[in-house]
Amino acid sequence: MSDAARASLGAAAPGEAPGPATDQVQRGQRLPVGEYAFALVCATLGAYAIVGAGFIRVPPGSASVLGPRVFPYAVGVLLVAASAAVIVQIARGRRGVPDEGEDVDPDAPTDWLTVGKLVVCFLSQLLLIELAGWPIAVAVLFAGAAWSLGAKRWWLAVLIGLGLGLVTQLVFGAWLGLSLPAGPLLDWIPIFHG
Repeated sequence: MSDAARASLGAAAPGEAPGPATDQVQRGQRLPVGEYAFALVCATLGAYAIVGAGFIRVPPGSASVLGPRVFPYAVGVLLVAASAAVIVQIARGRRGVPDEGEDVDPDAPTDWLTVGKLVVCFLSQLLLIELAGWPIAVAVLFAGAAWSLGAKRWWLAVLIGLGLGLVTQLVFGAWLGLSLPAGPLLDWIPIFHG
């Protein structure tokens, strides 16, 4: 085999120490194309988030400390950095080990009733965000999804969902100045407005 053919297959030239890719070819294993593809897709999404964040219009004189570009930039940079780290680890031969202990029956039929409940919970957002406001809509979504998936204490799911809705309303609606409707129950409280 020529040196060029060996290099294209990842095989070591005569006298070279074999690397991880060489070991895989010699043992007859396929290269982890799927893992590389997943890492590249994540890196592409990160790059898209970084470029897209630059096009977010920031109103002049915005009093926001962080601004609407900070989170997209942070997410994009984290995605690109994590993808690069994964690609390096795959190239070094360190691959993920499949979990053998998962308690999933692959032959079990799909529970279409649960799927239907979850779809209704997600679709409820279309109506509730404008009618009841963001915090109430999030509480309904969270509690409905928890109930659909078998939560025993539904009242706790409602409280957690309401807490998540109020916190995100404060962070994104009031502090970052994004347009999240507070709804008729919270419209009179000044802290919930940007």
